[in-house]
Amino acid sequence: ICTADQAARRASRCFQSNLRILRKRTCSSWSEHIRTEKPDIVMIDSIQTMNFTDLNSSPGSVTQVRECTNAIMRCSKSLDIPAILVGHVNKDGAIAGPKVLEHIVDAVLYFEGDRQMTYRILRAVKTAMAPQTRLAYSIWGSGLRQIENPSQAMLSGRPTNASGTCVTAVMEGTRPLLAEIQGLATTSGFGTPRRMSTGFDYARMALIFGRSGKACRFLFFPILDAYLNVVGGLRIDEPAVDLAVAMALVSSLKDTPIRDDTVVFGEIGLAGELRSVSHIESRVSEAYRLGFTRCVLPYHSMKSIDSKRFSGVELIGVHNVREAFDACVQ
Repeated sequence: ICTADQAARRASRCFQSNLRILRKRTCSSWSEHIRTEKPDIVMIDSIQTMNFTDLNSSPGSVTQVRECTNAIMRCSKSLDIPAILVGHVNKDGAIAGPKVLEHIVDAVLYFEGDRQMTYRILRAVKTAMAPQTRLAYSIWGSGLRQIENPSQAMLSGRPTNASGTCVTAVMEGTRPLLAEIQGLATTSGFGTPRRMSTGFDYARMALIFGRSGKACRFLFFPILDAYLNVVGGLRIDEPAVDLAVAMALVSSLKDTPIRDDTVVFGEIGLAGELRSVSHIESRVSEAYRLGFTRCVLPYHSMKSIDSKRFSGVELIGVHNVREAFDACVQ
């Protein structure tokens, strides 16, 4: 929580504009000022602190949030003034309190990212006027600056001819993005092997780790320590990343680098087979735009892509994890 002077000083550093701050929590006061001042844009931080004096419930309750949001929405739409409502988030990253807020507004945006990283992601989980997508921003001394080529920024500094690293193509909404997956499989120093995952689901990593060991006939694979990291502070939950995770772990175990010109994506089934993924052409197009000339993907996805459009890219369809690793290193 900051004072009005602190907010004004920070606003002057980030952008030049005529900014007015209203330090009131009653919804009627906000509606009255909006109709009187008619600003270009309205921002309320946060909607959980707003209240109607006629209601007996406390701020942040279902009734208060619903009535305050409806009042601000009616006022802003009648005057054709955009309004941005800031909501608190819980430890899981979701909007805290009642979900009724998400049903009333036209768009829900999440501004997320690791505190230690210089990149932030603006993610749209609900949009009534446009397709869902994500935009990447970088933090500078003068504020935020949009990254025009987030894939290149995420891959900057990637080591060459190094084992345990693999590049994959993920879909962030409707936008393809290349990400680097780093894995480390090593001998355990304890009786029980350790598993650690950053930016990827822990349970899914354990499943892929066990399935990869059986597919490649590494019977000792499950007793090793396994560490996984998604470079750049990204959090990926797409099944298409499964194959890249397996390739990074197997590459680390065998100390065999995956070719630097190769992009890998595909979903791994419990039987060891590779399942088809969506948006194949978008993923291949993004990889080709950044100079990658080889794509290892599930064999069943080959029929959903026109190879003539990507004459400069070698498309390699594989059936299982073992074939995928052989294709990545040859």
